Amino acid sequence: MDETVVKWLYTPNCQQEVINLISKSAVNLPGIIFQILQRQDGSVFVPYVSSGCQYLYELEPEALQADFRLLYKLIHPQDIKAFTESIIVCRTTLTPWHWEGRIITPSGKLKWIQGTSQAELQEAGDVLWNGLVMDITDRKQAQEKLQQSEARYKAILDAIPDLMFRISRDGEYLDLKSEGENITLSREEIVGKNLQDLLPSDVAAISQVAIAKTLDSGTLQTCEYQLPTPLGVRDYEARLVVSGQDEILAIVRDITERKEAEVSLQNLAKKFSKAFSCSPDSITISTLQEGRFIEVNDSFVKLSGYERDEVIGKTSFELNLWLHDRDRLNLLQELQATGVVSNLEFEFQQKPGKIITTLLSAEVIDLDGIQCILAVHHDITERKQVEAQLRLCAQRDRLLAETLVRIRSSLNLEQILQTTVTEVRQFLQADRVFIGLNNANLGVRTIAESVDPKYPSVSGWSTNDEAYLQELRNLLKDNLVRVIEDITKISVSPRVKAHCRKFQTQATLAVPIMLNNELFGALIANQCSGSRHWQPIEIDLLQQMSEQVAIAIQQSQICQKLAELNTNLEYQVQERTAQLQQKMQEVEKLHRVKDVVLHTVAHDLRTSVMGNLMVLKNLLNQGVGSGGVGEWGSRGAELITNAQCPMPHAHYPLSPEGSPPSPIQVSRSIIERMIQGNDRQLTMINSLLEINSCEKQGIEINPEPVQISTLLGGIFAQLEPILTQNQATLKNLVPVDLPLIMADGTRLQKVLAHLITHSLQNNPPGLNLTLSATVEAGMIRTQIQDDGVVMRKVECDRLFDLHVRDPQDSCSTSIGLKMYLCRKIIKAHGGKIGVISNRKRGLTFWFTLPLATSSATNRP
Repeated sequence: MDETVVKWLYTPNCQQEVINLISKSAVNLPGIIFQILQRQDGSVFVPYVSSGCQYLYELEPEALQADFRLLYKLIHPQDIKAFTESIIVCRTTLTPWHWEGRIITPSGKLKWIQGTSQAELQEAGDVLWNGLVMDITDRKQAQEKLQQSEARYKAILDAIPDLMFRISRDGEYLDLKSEGENITLSREEIVGKNLQDLLPSDVAAISQVAIAKTLDSGTLQTCEYQLPTPLGVRDYEARLVVSGQDEILAIVRDITERKEAEVSLQNLAKKFSKAFSCSPDSITISTLQEGRFIEVNDSFVKLSGYERDEVIGKTSFELNLWLHDRDRLNLLQELQATGVVSNLEFEFQQKPGKIITTLLSAEVIDLDGIQCILAVHHDITERKQVEAQLRLCAQRDRLLAETLVRIRSSLNLEQILQTTVTEVRQFLQADRVFIGLNNANLGVRTIAESVDPKYPSVSGWSTNDEAYLQELRNLLKDNLVRVIEDITKISVSPRVKAHCRKFQTQATLAVPIMLNNELFGALIANQCSGSRHWQPIEIDLLQQMSEQVAIAIQQSQICQKLAELNTNLEYQVQERTAQLQQKMQEVEKLHRVKDVVLHTVAHDLRTSVMGNLMVLKNLLNQGVGSGGVGEWGSRGAELITNAQCPMPHAHYPLSPEGSPPSPIQVSRSIIERMIQGNDRQLTMINSLLEINSCEKQGIEINPEPVQISTLLGGIFAQLEPILTQNQATLKNLVPVDLPLIMADGTRLQKVLAHLITHSLQNNPPGLNLTLSATVEAGMIRTQIQDDGVVMRKVECDRLFDLHVRDPQDSCSTSIGLKMYLCRKIIKAHGGKIGVISNRKRGLTFWFTLPLATSSATNRP
């Protein structure tokens, strides 16, 4: 190693300078080197902790980086207060931090540590603390031993540095000055004695020679010696000056600590010299202005490729290390401005010509009055290559994802293929990328291309040469990737060579596009500027892109088939729609015919039935007793005749004698049955007409607030005759204080009449009916319960449907129509209606009606 460098390594400033530089370059040192970032928001982040914490704290660096507060748990309880106060002062004042204290490691060891740190204000306002923690346990233990001895020899230790003696030429102690000094010998034991009497012979001889030189030369003389003491061997320095005729004044000082410090510094310099030599990072010392190398370590030799003797004395420009000369000028400007740089990224050229990337940290140092640069280079070439590979992977994944999105969101195959070749060429930085289609009828043709304008285009190229086509197919047979780095170094047919010359192809990468395990085409990348090494990630990209292109093509084929099917389906729909419209017109015509027939027949039937009822009731009212019509005279016969024959009497033929036909004898019970039959027919006709009107126009109601108890009272009066006729009883349990309801009284009377009539007509005489009403969820629920026959659940569910007919009951159609009308009326009110068959006997009809609102009840 150069002598100048060796001297510099032993200078007092060497330790701090090397520590700062090594800490920035992540070099392992004894103790711990750390960085703590104090953010403006009060949070703390630990960017770096050296591996020395494994030895010192018995903790992994990652654990301290994750939670720096783990150190608080290791600090001795008696020292935690002082530690906390020192941290608070440093954080508040940003002054350098210095602290000594004890820690207890996880294994139970007690250690003394010394921590120092320097604050560095960052641009964002954060504070970065660069620090060092050293193990001072040995020193503290030695100090404790010294302190134990000092109790006995304190007087001597206090006096040694500043003892003064007057000594004659022959070595006699003439006087001494030891006030305040604690020495082992008294004044009387020293004064008058000779050096030979008190000092070891060798020390006495050295002292005698120094006295003679001082007196003879008249100049200051210095001598150093060692004396055994109760504390051990101590180093002393004596300075001698002439103080009188044949006498000198000797000032004696204990220099033991200084000697120990010099030894420690030399040892530390040796350690850092080893760190300089053995560092895994490249370390160099060069002149600031010229960049001439003064010293380099072995890592630099390995990194640069130059031997040490090839570097020392040469400049970095002479060795052609800088890839860009301006980088050295930028570094020089930064060092002249700040004196230090950290982790700047530069590119360098090795001796073999390979380009490497390093992080450079440098500091300006003074080496025997010459400004030099102490620089550390951390090789990050592999990391940069990995980062570049990751960027390529990210670009590949992005390209694949975007292609997949386009395929899913677009059905325009031409646009998808053209965008694909454009982006693939941009990713590969190739001269040409295109997609070739293998068609059994059309041969091979190009359907999409992206090409550098400097080179010919293959767009629109096609061929029907079957031999040539088969050769191209063979190149991609068995779904193999075709990789050609230099077309001139492979054996191909003259046709392929001519094709490559025509389109200036120098290197090619072809990936087959397979559909249903058959070769459909190929995705091909060409390099026309020269040969090219195709990287695995590029091959992988084309393989995955070919799969996506195959999906797009298959999707396009499916869409084309779907379009054809859709066209056929639209035609069928139009045809079916026309047929349906025709059928609907026919149904509407039938409905119109039905309405005409219904109204015509119903009108004629209603007129006939009403005429019959009128005649029969007149006959019944005019007759007396229980005899036949013959007892009523000729007027009754005439009424019967006119009722049975709607034509004028004059048109009927006369008897042979020329007189009218003889009257027919009819009993009163028959007339009553005829009246009942005509009443049912009239009711059914009216129900049919009402239902027909409801189906077309709906039921019109005029709801108004009414008291249901009052409404029911009026209905009971109208139903009294029919109840009496059927020997039925009706118990009214409806409370009189129920809220008002919104209802059409006339319509509601029909509902109650139809429900009660149903119970009477389907049960024998003597039926008992119970009417009740309750308020439930804003509605009034009304129930009519009888003790008659029961019904099956199926019959209950269908009771209110239209035309529920029992073939054995001639009245069921009329009843079914009335039940259907009841449901229509209740629904028009906004309620519901139903029937429940009790387990033992009887039915319970129920319906709900809404309560009247306050606004409705307040209307005039």
